[in-house]
Amino acid sequence: MTDMIPTWLDGVLTPVEKLEVHRKGLKHKAVSVFVMNRGRVLIQQRAMCKYHTPGLWANTCCTHPHWGEDPADCAMRRLREELGITGLYPAMRDTVEYRADVGGGMIEHEIVDIFTADAPDGMQFTPNPEEVMAVDWVDLHALTAQVNRHPDRYTAWLKIYLNEYRERIFMTSPVGE
Repeated sequence: MTDMIPTWLDGVLTPVEKLEVHRKGLKHKAVSVFVMNRGRVLIQQRAMCKYHTPGLWANTCCTHPHWGEDPADCAMRRLREELGITGLYPAMRDTVEYRADVGGGMIEHEIVDIFTADAPDGMQFTPNPEEVMAVDWVDLHALTAQVNRHPDRYTAWLKIYLNEYRERIFMTSPVGE
């Protein structure tokens, strides 16, 4: 069931195959993580073999949870799978919804649990080349400016997060505090 995404069909959460979800633009669950260090955010350039948005820059990592998977567990799993990052415990920041055309006849319509994690100085990571072709630490303010200057280099969801939800993600206390 790993290619099945928790998707709302007629108001009921149902497992649906990943490509079908994106081709039809169905509303589904997702998780996004931003790893931070001293005002900088770790971003990744998506591998060229990704089924959509290859080569574009995105937040630290994002994914769809497995059926029944806790969002916090999903966030830690994807940090490990995409970047080889372990030992971080991301904090839930917010849940947001967006819908965006991501090219190639695919649409992301996600209800996203967004997490942030503070990285220690010198944190080690090993990007998975099937997921990530490059990483960079970028000052959050500089990243916002770069996204606005060169939007074609970034994923739709990163642009939405920075332009519509920035304060909710980066400027508030984590949910539950």
